[in-house]
Amino acid sequence: MRSFASDNNSGVHPLVLDAVNRANVDHAVGYGDDPWTAEAIAVIREFFGDTAAPFFVFNGTGANSVALQAVTRSFNSIICSDTAHIFVDECGAPARMTGCALIPVSTPDGKLTPELIKPHLRHFGVCHHSQPKAVYISQVTELGTVYTCEEVKAIADLLHQHAMYLHMDGARLANACAYLNCTLKEATVDAGVDILSFGGTKNGMLMGEAVITFRPELAENLAFYRKQSAQLASKLRYLSAQFIPYLKNNLWLENARQANHKAARLAAVLQKYPEIRFTQKPETNQLFFTIPAEPLRVLQEHYFFYMWNEAVSEARLVTSWDTSDADIDSLSGLLDQLFGKR
Repeated sequence: MRSFASDNNSGVHPLVLDAVNRANVDHAVGYGDDPWTAEAIAVIREFFGDTAAPFFVFNGTGANSVALQAVTRSFNSIICSDTAHIFVDECGAPARMTGCALIPVSTPDGKLTPELIKPHLRHFGVCHHSQPKAVYISQVTELGTVYTCEEVKAIADLLHQHAMYLHMDGARLANACAYLNCTLKEATVDAGVDILSFGGTKNGMLMGEAVITFRPELAENLAFYRKQSAQLASKLRYLSAQFIPYLKNNLWLENARQANHKAARLAAVLQKYPEIRFTQKPETNQLFFTIPAEPLRVLQEHYFFYMWNEAVSEARLVTSWDTSDADIDSLSGLLDQLFGKR
């Protein structure tokens, strides 16, 4: 089955599967004391710098929950967009595991700004109120939009003035770097990010994420938060081994470029029809648009994808590293049947 529902639905790149298979030899010490994990840590530091301290976990929700535990205490608050993954899609796990209040901020495009954050930086030192301590941003956002490195740095600079931390959810960080034509380090460390959830599952990996902190005081207790959060794999080599080809072979960038390119081609197809209107600027591999009810019904009979806002008939299509020209041509042909060839 081919779909435009999510890059979570795509397959695994052969080089990643090969890396897992090559790690499946003989015995190895568990919980990360193995040569594959050591190599993966070294490779991550090549890309993010010597300050990077990575901790491998099972999944994105786990990564976000572990990262946010490292930067908060239970009486703190975490500021995020009202479309943020931690607020909408993680079943309250980050709030439950940190004990913190989540402060959602309305944004038109999923992106926080210093101006949107400043009104929530208040009540410091007053015991009747949760204390602001962290801001969570997604790169790419849940609406497919991208923060520039300068926009991230502006947020980080504001937070650091208040002894706060910036957590970046990088589930689609590779897609953002491909769009911005920047390095992983430029998008994170150099922009002032304190802690990162670094994902590859949406971009050709099998499973697993890495919580990477760039602040020594945060690394001190991360191993304990990971264990308490049930995110420490006993056979950790099968998680960490994937990051070796993902980074060393530049799969992270090649796969993201491929997904973004296919989305741009798909966007060009959708733009041919005046009846289809984009609700967010197409920047990476997620496309948001409205479409009339009857063509939508027919599309849903042929393709699996998610509705974003049913009240306004807003849908989301997502391309992946393995989306093919044939996938797009097929959808284009169906749209020609529905709206007339353009």
